[in-house]
Amino acid sequence: MGRLKVSNVTRRFIKDKNDFVLALDNISLDVADKEFVCFVGPSGCGKTTLLRIVAGLDKPDEGEIFLDDKKIENPGPDRGMVFQEYSLFPWKTVIDNIIFGPQMSGIKKKDALEHAEKYLELVGLQQFRDSYPYELSGGMKQRVAIARALANEPSVLLMDEPFGALDAQTRNILQQELLGIWLKKHITILFVTHSVDEAVFLADKIVLMSARPGKIKEIINIDLPRPRDRTSLEANVLRDRILKSLLEEQKK
Repeated sequence: MGRLKVSNVTRRFIKDKNDFVLALDNISLDVADKEFVCFVGPSGCGKTTLLRIVAGLDKPDEGEIFLDDKKIENPGPDRGMVFQEYSLFPWKTVIDNIIFGPQMSGIKKKDALEHAEKYLELVGLQQFRDSYPYELSGGMKQRVAIARALANEPSVLLMDEPFGALDAQTRNILQQELLGIWLKKHITILFVTHSVDEAVFLADKIVLMSARPGKIKEIINIDLPRPRDRTSLEANVLRDRILKSLLEEQKK
């Protein structure tokens, strides 16, 4: 299961003893099991902060987050995180990067290796199992990062602009591959992006956030059938609507 409930979450960052930055202001959100949710909003609106709180890497000043009715207070294997940076261990091979999490959870190396091979196949990197990160392209590194996050069998996959540093062609390919993984694994995904096109192509639901302090301005349910045509009239209407709303926030 991967059902999330965000309840009245507020996060402040202290600048000094007399001042603070209000990053998130009373955020509440329900995410269904196996739902693909994209967060879009102006820079500095708290998208990444919210993702880090769900991951257990940060804590709210007020409010709570529950995963399948269990309160999130710390990081855990039920949540996998993929960052924008290629957060791989450079001294470990592809396969050793993937088995790191399961081994840390106490799984024997032999069992972890058998498990990891499935994820190598899932991301199409079997022939690079013994390569090091410096030998891989940017897109391949992110495939490894996704495989490593999935190797712990999380209920929720958290992705913070994972394709933001890639060229447009590679980005489009990885979007397609991510959808294929999502459909095979039946996992909940929370995905932060600055690309409206990416959000419309990927999401079941788009959470549009306001300029700081971050609030939920609007939740847009995307009912376009998959596979989606980026050039369709319906997709263009949605993109235009979201871009106009973002422009309003950026002017603030």
